[in-house]
Amino acid sequence: MTELVLVANAADSTISTFRVDTAAQPPTLERIAVSEVGEGCGTFAIDADRDLVYAAAKGDPPGIDVFALDRQSGRLEHLDRTDVEGSMSYLALAHGGSLLVGASYGGGSAQVFPVGDEGHVEEPTAQVSWPNAHCVALAGDGRHLYVVSLGADVVAQYSLSPGGGLTPLVPPTAEAPEGSGPRHLVLDADEERAYVMTEFSGEVLTYDRDASGDLTLSGSVPAYAQDRGLRHSELGADPVEGRLIWGADLHLARQGTLLLASERSESTLACLPVAPDGSLGEAASIVGTVAQPRGFVVLADDRYALVTGEKDTAVALVAVDEAGLLTEVARAETGNGANWARSLTL
Repeated sequence: MTELVLVANAADSTISTFRVDTAAQPPTLERIAVSEVGEGCGTFAIDADRDLVYAAAKGDPPGIDVFALDRQSGRLEHLDRTDVEGSMSYLALAHGGSLLVGASYGGGSAQVFPVGDEGHVEEPTAQVSWPNAHCVALAGDGRHLYVVSLGADVVAQYSLSPGGGLTPLVPPTAEAPEGSGPRHLVLDADEERAYVMTEFSGEVLTYDRDASGDLTLSGSVPAYAQDRGLRHSELGADPVEGRLIWGADLHLARQGTLLLASERSESTLACLPVAPDGSLGEAASIVGTVAQPRGFVVLADDRYALVTGEKDTAVALVAVDEAGLLTEVARAETGNGANWARSLTL
């Protein structure tokens, strides 16, 4: 299977495009383009149906830039820009690409933006305030929106209308352990479970999800190297200087039977087994990877992940076997400050 993987290099303000062929033996990883994007780009969303990329930019003012993706060359062509109140740490599309939802860590909010026919990002229709909002995730064909608040240790729960309105669910939040720092959220294929990576405790939290969209915390499992002296972190602490846990991203693999999670202080990628009931087991493997792995993506064939490193200039292609063993199979240069990756099939 051949895919394109886009990687944001925040320190260079570029996005690299890679062509990955996982059917080849060994699999191939080739950078085919580098495109200039907005200052400090650290997140983006891809509308594969229209070949549009929505990329967040920092600066004064921060904004969301829209690009056309040429699948053959991998290049991005700038189309449009919309200024926003706070720089976005996470972007996701909803309701067939008619809405763009973003979380602003520095701005302490999540916003819903309508998207016009030509990809133009319009003024927000809804905004909710949550301290250090780090992630947004959608479920129920876009009917439900989850906002992960690292500062409040909660996952806020909303109904999202096709017109861009937000209505809190009952209850309006699902709790996370105090001081854990919930960061990123993913749902399983059936949307019966949600998994949240915590930044300060390095755990993956498991939530049961009911038909109304309500999340209930049901378990937690460490997803970092516990034998290396890392200590629990907290908001405002320096994880490098203090040798603190620094959890980052998580994604499901192998048809949802395995879950991968990255930790930046020790630059590791962990693989946790997922039981048929959705509960998680202890890590089957924890391996070293690119330096300070902030973001990664599991490719469409579910057997490989591409991992980015904030303190590395290369990305790593990692194979995931059925037992949860992780093996690096290729590396390629990307740029400085790589921190986000998303893919689409060709």
